[in-house]
Amino acid sequence: MSANDDLPWIPAVLRLIRDAVSRDVPVLGHCLGGQLMAKALGGVVGPAPVTEIGWGPVAIVPSPLARTWFGVGSEFMAFHWHGETFSVPAGAERVLTGRWCDNQGFALGPHLALQCHVEMTAELIRSWCDEGRAQIERSLGSPAVQKPEDIVAGADLWLAGLRATAGRIYATWASRLVGL
Repeated sequence: MSANDDLPWIPAVLRLIRDAVSRDVPVLGHCLGGQLMAKALGGVVGPAPVTEIGWGPVAIVPSPLARTWFGVGSEFMAFHWHGETFSVPAGAERVLTGRWCDNQGFALGPHLALQCHVEMTAELIRSWCDEGRAQIERSLGSPAVQKPEDIVAGADLWLAGLRATAGRIYATWASRLVGL
């Protein structure tokens, strides 16, 4: 699915995002949600240099805004499943970057858009690998696509750290909801 698809609900979601941003209601988007946020805020969504499916590191940009969202670390292992990416809208700041996809995240005030996935569970990973097996097989020529068994095995290595990162992101986002 793409933020550029001609689907009847996409314009309404773009309006909702713009309305929330204009009212300073914190918005958080993962992957397609991040792409929709970028598009709603004037960014462009288009093909990524390579398809990313599986585990890969993302670097935290060394800035005060990025530290607010991600703490003092320099990178974390994220989950990826995308063939498109977004540009960073005017006024927003890139907070995450990656080897294969420059824009892994941006922030604008209390709003955070992610290209990568931090919301994953072991069950979701297995389900996506089962349901997306054909897409993975078609994309194995990409240097950033892993085999399903390697993706599932990576959950044992990376999921605890990803949960910690997600917990920090969600706590920061939720703290901005107080008083609305």
